[in-house]
Amino acid sequence: MSGAMLSGRHALVTGSVAGLGYAMARGLALQGASITLNGLAEPGVGEAAAAALADETGAEVGFDGADLAQPDEIERLMEQAAAQRGPIGIVVNNAVIRHFQPIEAFSPAQWDRALAVNLSAAFHAARLALPGMKAAGWGRIVNLSSIYGARGAEDRVDYVTTKTALIGLTRAIAIETARTGITCNALCPGTLPSPAILDRIAGIAAQQGVSEEAAARDYIAPRHPTQRFVALDSVAAALVFLCSPAGQDITGTTLPIDGGWQAR
Repeated sequence: MSGAMLSGRHALVTGSVAGLGYAMARGLALQGASITLNGLAEPGVGEAAAAALADETGAEVGFDGADLAQPDEIERLMEQAAAQRGPIGIVVNNAVIRHFQPIEAFSPAQWDRALAVNLSAAFHAARLALPGMKAAGWGRIVNLSSIYGARGAEDRVDYVTTKTALIGLTRAIAIETARTGITCNALCPGTLPSPAILDRIAGIAAQQGVSEEAAARDYIAPRHPTQRFVALDSVAAALVFLCSPAGQDITGTTLPIDGGWQAR
């Protein structure tokens, strides 16, 4: 991978043991970046994901199970990852938790943890990575927002709030770093075939007594004019583009990857 576009770069991708996070880490690894995976997982699962990614791509890959709700854990993660695989030049803030319930059903603990993982962790990762990026004169920070950064929805107050706030964080970082060689952007996917969404669709199918395929079609149709899931690899490709030389003048933007959802 020595001739790959991101050879010599080290990327931290949070929430990356499976699903979209893993797909994005894979996209960066295929371009030569070394990778730190992160996520809360059962013992051995994160390490197995790292080994599989390394075997497939030839990249140097490690795993750290830091709890992103704890700022001291984020500091340890960033310090150890840099010591093991070099300065972190790419930060992808993807970790997320969500609750599907009405506002009055939220406990204070649920709300506080959602803010910590979905929003504050992205701030802390950027805060800790920026000194090294500025010293290198190069860096990429990509925050995973959502279609719900642009609109509301029932029973998702933590998700809508934090995904909207990530767009503001993106703009603030982009303006502060505009002359440093660092860019900061937000990706806004529509509905992805993530484990959480597939589980939700399976629950709907069971409740309605229909097949999961039928439930998926009914779930996607009012959202995406394309009437299909947004592909994980499509989001990964957009991330790789933003990290490429062609992305050097793109900063402070929000890029929808939503099957035409915002065009409705």
